[in-house]
Amino acid sequence: MKLRILAAAIALMAIQSCKQEPATSFADYQGDETYTVIVGENKVGHLKTTTVGDTIHVDYDYKNNGRGPTMKETIVLNPEGYPIDWKISGNTTFGNAVDEHFALEGTNASWTDATGSGNANVEAAQLYVNQFGSPYSSVLAARLLLDAPNNTLPVLPAGNLTLTEMEKISVPQPSGEGELALTTYALSGAELNPFYFILDDHKRFFAFIDPRYIVIREGFEAVEKDMRQLAENYSAQRYETLQKKYAHNYDKKVRIQNVRVFNPETMALTDPVSVVVAGEKITAIEAADATGENEVVIAGNGGTLVPGLYEMHAHSGDNGALLNVLAGVTSFRDMGNDNEVLSDLIGKIDAGVLAGPRITRLGFIEGKSQFNANNGIIVESEVEALAAVDTYDSLGYYGVKLYNSMNGDWAPAIVKKAHEKGLFVTGHVPAFSNANAMLNAGFDEMTHINQTMLGWVLEPEEDTRTLLRLTAMKRFPGLDLSSPKVQETLGLFVANKTAIDPTLSIHEKLMLSRNGQVSPGTEDYIDHMPPNEQRGMKVALAQIADAEEDKAYREAYQKIVETLRLMKEKGILIVAGTDLGGAFNLHRELELYTQQLGYANAEVLKLATYDMAQYLGQADLGSITPGKLADFFLVPGNPVEDIKAIKSIALVARGGTFYYPTEVYPEFGIAPFTQMPEVKE
Repeated sequence: MKLRILAAAIALMAIQSCKQEPATSFADYQGDETYTVIVGENKVGHLKTTTVGDTIHVDYDYKNNGRGPTMKETIVLNPEGYPIDWKISGNTTFGNAVDEHFALEGTNASWTDATGSGNANVEAAQLYVNQFGSPYSSVLAARLLLDAPNNTLPVLPAGNLTLTEMEKISVPQPSGEGELALTTYALSGAELNPFYFILDDHKRFFAFIDPRYIVIREGFEAVEKDMRQLAENYSAQRYETLQKKYAHNYDKKVRIQNVRVFNPETMALTDPVSVVVAGEKITAIEAADATGENEVVIAGNGGTLVPGLYEMHAHSGDNGALLNVLAGVTSFRDMGNDNEVLSDLIGKIDAGVLAGPRITRLGFIEGKSQFNANNGIIVESEVEALAAVDTYDSLGYYGVKLYNSMNGDWAPAIVKKAHEKGLFVTGHVPAFSNANAMLNAGFDEMTHINQTMLGWVLEPEEDTRTLLRLTAMKRFPGLDLSSPKVQETLGLFVANKTAIDPTLSIHEKLMLSRNGQVSPGTEDYIDHMPPNEQRGMKVALAQIADAEEDKAYREAYQKIVETLRLMKEKGILIVAGTDLGGAFNLHRELELYTQQLGYANAEVLKLATYDMAQYLGQADLGSITPGKLADFFLVPGNPVEDIKAIKSIALVARGGTFYYPTEVYPEFGIAPFTQMPEVKE
């Protein structure tokens, strides 16, 4: 999942002169409106608007998985519909305080957000992309963009925003009498991907739509699933178009000439060779200057071929699938999802309709509570939990993942049944339990390092279904890692041969990001990103109240690193995943293992390729060997000498389909990192 506010809105700020004007005509039909927030078919919150004269008040609040944003907005509009005063306050999903505002004095527009303050002296109206406004503000942008040339306007701080009409639709009126006419739109230019929303024929906001999330007008909740499906369709159409345009499926053999291959079994590079691919498989490794008849020849220019990477903590979706492939991430382990959405995505990837990693599915099992997540199968009894195991087994899932609201007392029976069926078991530590109990129950792997460490600092009655599972990490600095309680847990890991999926990069982001500073790990690519993506990389996730709390979080992160180093020394398998969407974040995860956990570059490359293929029982992946599937990527540099070399990728093969990131990245507003390799067909 993304760590920004789910469906974070693109808002609009007016840049006009400060003359006094009567109330905007838009205020006359903004009205007092209520919307329902739904995640995975479950009502989780609301969006309410109240209009008084030229001022709109917005109340936006939802909670999913024990967390979510709480926002209040006050927006003053001028007669043309531009906000001339805007205040946004509240808290983000992970508790970071929001105090964003815009003001206009004369021709000077000024704003303050989590990254700091900015201003511009302007002569004509412009759109401003805010950080924390609710989805409701999309209607304000749409009204202006509908009248703009090519439905496009320049935005501050940089770039352009474009509105695209998708289609006309209608839905039944709640009364059962007649239908409501609607139009769906895409708004693009500020983020890597467009977002989608719906207006009625009076240009009033009807819904903000996402495959898993919707904000929909009260009374129309019965059609929410159909509306979310529209978002899924639009996203799929976008990526199907990109696949047709940029996926290179050659009708003859492909030879990548003059490359050195990373061999994970020797943890070294070969001498220069050429690698030959036919169909979806590697067929030969020959001399660097070897040639053949009727071949496509790609110049490797002495670069390095690396087996495709595994992202072991993913939550798959259309939007991240292609970006992961472009980053050399050709295999995912999905750690919990909307089962229907995931099945559809896998079908499209397998059919070649969409680009995406190979996906290994873990079935998400969550207990019913006021804090439950809304993925997978939600259960209210041990009997239902065991039935969920049967369901996932019948659907061919690799294993199951237990979650926060699950009753920990059910874990032994669930694990026993899963193992009897040959299913892998991992998960969070259920609330009011601890890692020791899950290790004794037979977990094959523990998810998130904080989930294990919290058992060393929490009291039995403390509830980890809330943000406490994150904020309690401030207690880690006082931990004595040589203490009996710590050693007991680590001993259980060793005795049971249980692995750990630490998601170190998400802990780094959570504990070390600060408002106004470039987030750790993004320094190498932030300048390549679109403007609003860059702003998002300068925002803290958690609320850092004062210097004392800042110090506590920094020291707590170091304690996490010390714990993982200790685990590595004891021979506990560390599995590389991010829970941050993979792609560039997986590169950072691997970089942290070399910088902070003591892995050599070659060790971590082996860990993220060959070792994970073996761990998942995928013998046809993990190395660049004749007979195996052609999943690999080409970098100009040498990642055995410098792990950062994996961040600059010239070519990716995924099952014999070839992608060149340099030609695709501009579709996302990303500046490429390398030159296109020479290709002779």
